[in-house]
Amino acid sequence: MSTEVLPPVAPEVLAEAVEQLSARLRKKLDAAIAGCAASAVPGADGSVDVRFGEDAVVTLRPGPSGVVAAAGHAVCTCLLAPRCLHRAAVLGAAPIADPASDPGHQTVPDAGMPPGIAGAPGGGPEPVAAAVADSPAARAEGTESPAPALTAAQVRAATALWEAAAEALSAGVMAGGAVVQAELLRAAHSARLAGLPRAEAAALRVVRGLRAARERGQGQRLGDLTSGFRELLAGAALLVSGTAGSGATGTSRRAYEAGGSLRVYGLSREPVLSATGYGGVTTHLLGPDGSGYTVSDVRPGGLARARGAGSASVALGGAVLDHAGLARGGLRIVGATVSADGRLGAGRGVNATPLRGVDWSEEPAATLFARPVHEAMAAALDGGSHGAGGTDGTEASLLGCDVVVVGAVGEYLVARVADDGPLVRLRAAHPHPELPHAANLRGIARHPGLALRVLGRPDLERAATLRPLAVGPVPGASHTLRLPEEWLGRADLGYDRLQGSHFPTGATHPEPTGPVAAGPDPLADAPLWRVRRLLETGVAGGRRAVAEAGRGSDTAAVVAPLCRAGFGGAAQLAAALTAEADRRPRDAFGRLTDATADGYARAWLASAVHLAAAERSLVAASWS
Repeated sequence: MSTEVLPPVAPEVLAEAVEQLSARLRKKLDAAIAGCAASAVPGADGSVDVRFGEDAVVTLRPGPSGVVAAAGHAVCTCLLAPRCLHRAAVLGAAPIADPASDPGHQTVPDAGMPPGIAGAPGGGPEPVAAAVADSPAARAEGTESPAPALTAAQVRAATALWEAAAEALSAGVMAGGAVVQAELLRAAHSARLAGLPRAEAAALRVVRGLRAARERGQGQRLGDLTSGFRELLAGAALLVSGTAGSGATGTSRRAYEAGGSLRVYGLSREPVLSATGYGGVTTHLLGPDGSGYTVSDVRPGGLARARGAGSASVALGGAVLDHAGLARGGLRIVGATVSADGRLGAGRGVNATPLRGVDWSEEPAATLFARPVHEAMAAALDGGSHGAGGTDGTEASLLGCDVVVVGAVGEYLVARVADDGPLVRLRAAHPHPELPHAANLRGIARHPGLALRVLGRPDLERAATLRPLAVGPVPGASHTLRLPEEWLGRADLGYDRLQGSHFPTGATHPEPTGPVAAGPDPLADAPLWRVRRLLETGVAGGRRAVAEAGRGSDTAAVVAPLCRAGFGGAAQLAAALTAEADRRPRDAFGRLTDATADGYARAWLASAVHLAAAERSLVAASWS
């Protein structure tokens, strides 16, 4: 279903419209939503009309921000309006608006609570919250004990969010229609009003994921939605405990603090293309002490803007540089303002003058490539350091290393880290065919034995996988890249295109013999995939699907291989999950004595966070 014609709708407007429907109309809502986008007709004044038969027309008139942000922005001509099915259906078909109009000023990350946490079921969300609060990511966010207590209003909002998320998880994608989504949106809005923007953002991601999964969107992965539920429930559990600090609550807008005078040097630039229609560029910078910084320019515009922003001017203190020049140059900044995640602000008192750029073989960049990869991955997985280019507490720092190209295996480019390091898989940082990431990797794959210096972001969910942002020649190597002098020793894979003249001629470096193999994958070889499939089954089919999967011999098929492989904790939690999913206690009259999804959500979350922690341990081992 295309929603390009319909303007975005504020979550609270949609939630209110669904709440006003009668129980009979709510049952018809999903079917009514299906055809709305195709019937939308834009008007000359910016409005959009959707006709239902002869007597009902719904008109959306977005406000100045382009968002349907108030109930009066959506009207229907039928007699039941505004408590009508037509109005709720059109609002339900429209995309969900972001909480803030400018995503570049939000501190809420794209992934809420980091997955490296572990817990056990029992006694409400608080016991799981104890394990969440003790995770490395939570400690990095400043949630150590003692932590300042949340207000009563924040705890109530977090409790409502936990309950709505638990019900949505219990329903699954198949039953998670507009009514279930509206309850999540209402809880998300309450979280926003209570000052919990991180929780709100996590809920909105889950709602968008449910929509995409129900519409079978090409860009939607069930694993992403599973991670979204885990992050939402884990964050809500931590907040319900009442002891979460400011790192768990988040802030609605990016806070900048005075950074004094800075010298920063460009590392690379990276195109940014989001599923919500934003595009732009992020340029990664490095300070003399190894601290990472970024300058971003992300606005509505999609692919066209992502491609054009790479050569757009840098809006920072009057600097006469574009992003291409900054990625290979530097800046001296007076009166700098810096956010907690390293983003440089463009305040009124900021002044910047260009500096000569540094080659990757010079300091401070050389230190980034000299660090052993297993140490860099340990820091990234621990979540305790942003490093160069880190954008939030849940995204990996940039990692630099020297490799020798082995060849292509499927969608990966296989390379070996220099000095007998591990085999790593290089995967396109962005798969969009109009961006040159994949084409550049295919060109590199045609030159086995090529020595290559790589700067990228490690994939924390795959074994020994790196998403390269830029590549360059290895100092002192004979069989390596030959880049133009003006490129200053690196090629940005999202903007520059490697040509035949950039590669060495002849086979001066020994080429690998025999078939190319990607090397061992401890994550794929471990029986943990059975737990992952069970969790994803729950997300897709809801509580009933997990109960069916745990009956008869199916439970033994999951538990026994885990026990044999030494994953006793995972086996115990998986068994507890299937048992809880099938637990439906009734009284003497056959009525359910516990109709809530609280216990099931606790069991699912405990298994999910344990799985995430185990998988991250295996990912760390794959880099050694």
